[in-house]
Amino acid sequence: MQPDLVIHGAGIFGLSIAWEATRRGARVIVADPHGVGAGASGGVVGALAPHVPENWNEKKAFQLSSLLMAGAFWAGAEEASGLPSGYARTGRLQPLADDAAVTLARQRCEGARALWQGEAVWTVRPAQGGWEPPSPTGLLVEDTLSGRIQPRMALAALAGAIRAKGGRITDEAESTPAIWATGAAGLHDLSAALGRNVGTSIKGQALVLRHEARTLPQLFVDGLHIVPHADGTVAIGSTTERDVQDLGTDHQLDALHEKAVAALPVLADAPVVERWAGLRPRARSRAPMLGAWPDRPGHFIANGGFKIGFGMAPKVAQVMVDLVLEGRDAIPGGFRVSDS
Repeated sequence: MQPDLVIHGAGIFGLSIAWEATRRGARVIVADPHGVGAGASGGVVGALAPHVPENWNEKKAFQLSSLLMAGAFWAGAEEASGLPSGYARTGRLQPLADDAAVTLARQRCEGARALWQGEAVWTVRPAQGGWEPPSPTGLLVEDTLSGRIQPRMALAALAGAIRAKGGRITDEAESTPAIWATGAAGLHDLSAALGRNVGTSIKGQALVLRHEARTLPQLFVDGLHIVPHADGTVAIGSTTERDVQDLGTDHQLDALHEKAVAALPVLADAPVVERWAGLRPRARSRAPMLGAWPDRPGHFIANGGFKIGFGMAPKVAQVMVDLVLEGRDAIPGGFRVSDS
């Protein structure tokens, strides 16, 4: 097959772009010597959570659009592949620590009404017990925009959908146009090629507990994500480590586990079924880095997903396929390679 597009990297950005291009009728090859989900995309957390509805900018608008696209995007991949993605828009709960936090949260209710297009709500409500973190004020933020995805299930669904539509996933390929969605290693390669630092890799650790809560919302407590998944597990994550000594799990993950149990004691007896560590790609701008590779005609970049890659993926796929195959540039300010 002579492809219309070669995508290097079989993580969330690479596979999502490939699925979107294949869905539009393009002949696509995804090339990755390490296989599907070998990098950070093969992690375990899968929290699809929005930015707060205030100080609105192009990045937040882009993410909102992507989160609202997610239901149809993942349903399409599931239908084509016959495989589940683990996606569900189950919402999120956050405790409010003091009166100032309550006041700010109520202001954000107004922001959500103005900015979320009537598609979701951000509310402040009394704690009700059960699957909820302790709240010093007795109040919680509940938003109905947050979703969850089971990362490995989602990647398998995308890979299956691509193959079902005639695309190929292979070890290597050469052609243009080509999109480089090669994660943490790709950021280092791009920095070397451009002679400036455009991003780096940040280590994260997370764990998975066996606990049935698949219909319940995710929780966000003091920077900690607690995410129930469709397979009867709960993911806990994650650390953010800039000083990387090794790529294994360590005492920092033990501390994460203790923090999760303190926030939700029902998890105290839940067995640990996996401990995970990996390097996540963070662009210097902290936004996804999208667009043409400078001074390399026919080559493009899709990188820098960091913690929000799965949430951004449907919209990233749309704008990258628009650009590369149809010549329409809808990449927002702050997302371009030149911005990093």
